[in-house]
Amino acid sequence: MSIFAVQYTYTDDTAARDEHRPHHRAYLGTPGEKAEVVLSGPFAAGVGQSDGALILVQAENVEDVLEFLSSDPFQVNGLVERVQVRGWSPVMGSWHASLADRL
Repeated sequence: MSIFAVQYTYTDDTAARDEHRPHHRAYLGTPGEKAEVVLSGPFAAGVGQSDGALILVQAENVEDVLEFLSSDPFQVNGLVERVQVRGWSPVMGSWHASLADRL
């Protein structure tokens, strides 16, 4: 299995995000058949930057990541403007050991 770093860029519809956030978090917190979220959270607000999040997903390939995330309530309800997925290879840091056990 590999780790993928997913960057969500959200739409400006904060009210809808607030409404769907519990379902979004429940979905991401439940392992899928081919993908599982390892770590997830929103980015801090930035000047001139859209709201978004970083999601670390364990899966065999990028297609499995995209398939899993396509059912995320934020995506289903049109709250994600852009999805970027890249393979990620952690090599060091205090969380490395726990991630290395998953690879």
